[in-house]
Amino acid sequence: MVAKIDAEKCTGCETCVDVCPSEAIRMEDNIAVVDEDLCVDCEACVDECPAEAIKMV
Repeated sequence: MVAKIDAEKCTGCETCVDVCPSEAIRMEDNIAVVDEDLCVDCEACVDECPAEAIKMV
């Protein structure tokens, strides 16, 4: 499984970037983007996202 960002819900707060232990999330045009090769499926970003814009799929 890997983290997926719902761009419609993402507010660009960067909370997920800050909590990602593998630095798999970056911002592009104020929207979070996950590098699937770096994602370690820890779900830290899912738990911390205030907009509930991240799911594991």
